[in-house]
Amino acid sequence: MKVAHVALWTRDLDGAAAFWREHFGAGIGERYHSRRRPGFVSCFVTLPGDGVQIELMTAPWLAEADLADHVGWDHLAIALGSRAAVDAMALRCDAEGLLIAAPRTTGDGYYEAVIAAPDGTRIEITA
Repeated sequence: MKVAHVALWTRDLDGAAAFWREHFGAGIGERYHSRRRPGFVSCFVTLPGDGVQIELMTAPWLAEADLADHVGWDHLAIALGSRAAVDAMALRCDAEGLLIAAPRTTGDGYYEAVIAAPDGTRIEITA
């Protein structure tokens, strides 16, 4: 297993991307505009070296949001290596009451499910 990416909510996508580029030498990927969640925009920054990725995410509803609830790290994504592994873990977590979102292919091409750690922290499990 390996960490696939982590995600960070931000009110300023351009500023956040510039921070990662200027301070860490990150490459900035194409913007993704969700059709499922209108207004949601994200892009991946890739750190040099081992290619760790951070998904920067923004949306208009953040303007009115309480900072403590909506700005900062959102989830950790763990690549399990296959769709079958995602399906199996999602089934197990569903039985334990920990499944937040069933397996699906996202608009940006990930096959994923979302589960909750015991403290409620969201974890994307990806193929």
